[in-house]
Amino acid sequence: MREYLLTILIAALVAYLLTPAVRRFAVWFGAQAAVRDRDVHVIPTPRLGGLAMFGGMVAALVVATGLPEMRKVLANGDVSVGKALLLSGGLIVLVGIADDRWGVDALTKFAGQVAAAGVFIMQGIQLYVIPMPTGESLSLPPAYGVPLTVFIVVATINAVNFIDGLDGLAAGVVGIAALALFSYAYLLSYTNKLTTLSGATLTAAVLVGICAGFLPHNFNPARIFMGDTGSMLIGLLLSASTIMLTGQFDPAFLGTYTLFPFYVPLLLVPAVAAVPFVDMLLAVWRRTNQGRSPFAPDKQHLHHRLLELGHSHRRAVLIMYFWVSLLASSLVGLSFTNSLVLVASVTGAVAVAGLAAMIAVPRMSARRAATAATAPADPPRPRQPV
Repeated sequence: MREYLLTILIAALVAYLLTPAVRRFAVWFGAQAAVRDRDVHVIPTPRLGGLAMFGGMVAALVVATGLPEMRKVLANGDVSVGKALLLSGGLIVLVGIADDRWGVDALTKFAGQVAAAGVFIMQGIQLYVIPMPTGESLSLPPAYGVPLTVFIVVATINAVNFIDGLDGLAAGVVGIAALALFSYAYLLSYTNKLTTLSGATLTAAVLVGICAGFLPHNFNPARIFMGDTGSMLIGLLLSASTIMLTGQFDPAFLGTYTLFPFYVPLLLVPAVAAVPFVDMLLAVWRRTNQGRSPFAPDKQHLHHRLLELGHSHRRAVLIMYFWVSLLASSLVGLSFTNSLVLVASVTGAVAVAGLAAMIAVPRMSARRAATAATAPADPPRPRQPV
């Protein structure tokens, strides 16, 4: 655990320290987000924040090569984790830089995402097995494993890209997802007395670090955006951890009542990324139904609707954090207990309280504002004689 914590710390520290320099470079380079009708920021803001996140990832991997236990993970002959992350991450960052500076069409970005998934496959990051309810694992031949791997990578990248519309939203949501994956992988290995060293856990740790390091610069009011450079990078890392984690645990080591943890890798990312995935599906349906391209931008994403309900920018982001955290913690909790009723009861109670707060808070704020506006002004106080 100490080596994982050190990896997270290095990734966060380097990303945090690099971001101001990247911001100055983005201004000089001309990579700034102009104010558009569908945006919520009111001044041009530099992009390319993903460069700092990529720097944090590289630094963390370099440090990991010098750590005794992490070196074993990176030296795994079956899966070249470090090489895969560097090559695919570098490729996706180059595509992101081009888009943040000059803008590229959707087909070009899609081709870059598929190419990054191809790098994963060549380095051994691929879906090979899927857990079955019988307690066995279904082996996937390349004819099925390769396209399924590409689909997961591309879908995750675009889901993260879709939600990157509020300051700190994408970095926070993906950071929570990565923390859930890290906790699941490490704790399940530890409680079942298996090795806690894996490429999936290391990737999740690196992702937690770079999101945590970038978030202070990106939270409202954001001084820099991650841009497509960052959103595609963290989506790529999230998909890599998920793919490597699927099928990592052998059913023979798990008891009958703990078969559910087998399916957590397949469920965790869709659950913690439910907000961006639902947002993406709704956006595609909405735009297609209106006769527009699925990639045509609009101002009807979930975070825009939260702002319309009367929530502030920061509160809208914190609401998204809340729901992602609730879903993630519920799934991870089910991995370590056989009491479905207990987890469902706690999750349901917290969800009801969250919904009530989402509706009540903006109304209370509006009521207070209206009361303050209609309240008579205090009469001037008479001067005291000197």
